[in-house]
Amino acid sequence: MKYTIYLLLLLSYSIYAQKAIETSFIKKTDFKPCQLITIDNFGTTYFINNNVFNKKEANKTITYNNLQLGNITTANAFNPLKINIFYKDFNTIIILDNRLAEIFKIDFNALPKYKNVTHVSTGHDNTIWIFNQDNQKLELFDYKTRTTRAQTLPIQSAILDLKSNYNFCYLLTQNYLYTYNYFGSLIKKTKNNEYTELAENNGDIILKKKDSLVYLKKDSETTIPISIPNLLVNEFFVTNETLYIYANEILHEFKIKID
Repeated sequence: MKYTIYLLLLLSYSIYAQKAIETSFIKKTDFKPCQLITIDNFGTTYFINNNVFNKKEANKTITYNNLQLGNITTANAFNPLKINIFYKDFNTIIILDNRLAEIFKIDFNALPKYKNVTHVSTGHDNTIWIFNQDNQKLELFDYKTRTTRAQTLPIQSAILDLKSNYNFCYLLTQNYLYTYNYFGSLIKKTKNNEYTELAENNGDIILKKKDSLVYLKKDSETTIPISIPNLLVNEFFVTNETLYIYANEILHEFKIKID
């Protein structure tokens, strides 16, 4: 009998511990159709509109466009001094400075060892994380020396998303979420429960499943649901305890506090 009571208490505590993370509405803003990349701590907004990369500050917007390379596949502004723009159709990455001037161009077709790149994210120093489809490996590529500093073992399932910070890289596949350090060593492997996209926030991860979001702390194996209104989530990210959700041409902002 005592054992049953203890078990019920344990189950009750487990359910309580998984209580959804609450959010509080801040504001919403009309935002013309675009692919929203991020908003940094200073309120600078990075987005793609009509295949043009935009950086919008206060009352000024600067742009970058490269018609010769076709459509922009992805852009990453985690490091605002070394923004990377990926053109998958031409297997090329452009590195921009904070004025959106080109500082490096990496044409993987022209390398001595050809790389067929499908996903890109920012690394530390002069590196970028790339997924090489030909060998099914995630590589930490030095774009100054044109060499691979580190690479992982082959990935066995389809790649869904790739995000990173200076120290870690997060690779979401159809089967698992992998976490690697900047030596290319696997430090965490979490089963994917039908998640399709991810965002990184100081080492913690937000995962999207249809139009719901969950939070995965870096030192945990258990996801916690995030309480949000019924929205069609197009893009999402967290900056400075603010959860941004771009849905139906409206940018929604919510205060989110993670204990």
